[in-house]
Amino acid sequence: MTPAELKQLIENGIENCEASVESEDNRHFQATVISDAFAGQSLVKQHQMVYATLGNTMQTDEVHALALTTRTPA
Repeated sequence: MTPAELKQLIENGIENCEASVESEDNRHFQATVISDAFAGQSLVKQHQMVYATLGNTMQTDEVHALALTTRTPA
């Protein structure tokens, strides 16, 4: 999986979000996701929302690791 593909999965799965995704080996990723949908949600819930967009990519090892930063636009 490429960073662009992962970015698209996240942005398609969370309404009105912006994602920035980087990777050096296309297995270990770092993502920053900004969305109003995170307002009032705990950090755990925010991360769960992002992981939900990935489908089974973590189970099939397409995405071996994902370091997340989530926040609202404010």
